[in-house]
Amino acid sequence: MEIKVLGSGCARCKKLLAEAQEAVERSGQAVSVVKVEDVQAIMAHGVRQTPALVIDGRVRSTGRIPGVDEIAGWIAQAAGRKDT
Repeated sequence: MEIKVLGSGCARCKKLLAEAQEAVERSGQAVSVVKVEDVQAIMAHGVRQTPALVIDGRVRSTGRIPGVDEIAGWIAQAAGRKDT
């Protein structure tokens, strides 16, 4: 599983990265977390507002910082899709 945190490197983007990393630690899943700052790569996801969170190619949030519990739920959902 791969999580991408999309953003320019601002404080909000760093906060989302920290929330995502904490959610991964809590989940116990094998997840790679990647920070994407390249504008073209961000736009390729159709994202116009950062920070944004992408899990396995699916944009889960834009323009806000979801909490650890919400991100952990998305990780569990994505893991469940792979098990079926």
